[in-house]
Amino acid sequence: MISGQAGEPVIFLDVDGPLIPFRARPLGQVIPPTLANDTGNPLLDRINPEDGRRLLELGCGLVWATTWGQEANEVVSPRLGLPPLPVVEWPDDAEDLARGLHWKTDALIRWVGGGPFAWIDDELTDTDRRWVAAHHPGGALLRRVDPFQGLTEEDFAAVRRWLNDEHPARTLPVPTFR
Repeated sequence: MISGQAGEPVIFLDVDGPLIPFRARPLGQVIPPTLANDTGNPLLDRINPEDGRRLLELGCGLVWATTWGQEANEVVSPRLGLPPLPVVEWPDDAEDLARGLHWKTDALIRWVGGGPFAWIDDELTDTDRRWVAAHHPGGALLRRVDPFQGLTEEDFAAVRRWLNDEHPARTLPVPTFR
């Protein structure tokens, strides 16, 4: 388990959908020149660089839970202003998944080792929530993000509320955005 300190929550992050929405960013959002897209992937300009700051402000361990693997650290982290993050390595084959269970769910439960976690993904369902509730002893928030919008202030607010409920002694301030 990697979470900074024992018992501290981890936030698992998916890339496609939450951080790279399926719809283009609104007009007027300009990519800083230092983050110019030199990878040939036209979707990278949909990353909102402010999401990195907002994720860091949550004050807990961030972990890539994406099929991007280590490439998330090479391509996505710099655009978000994040340091290299731990990456969940996925098993080659999913073991007897319950009907409708996301293929990541069991691997994330094993990875976090019983500790509290939030999982931000665009493919979560009630099946995953029920399975986690039945198989995971620690606190968990499974936050489904609209893949066409990506992360919104509502998503960040939901994670902050969960973190404050999970660890009331470390109540997070509500940031003000300009």
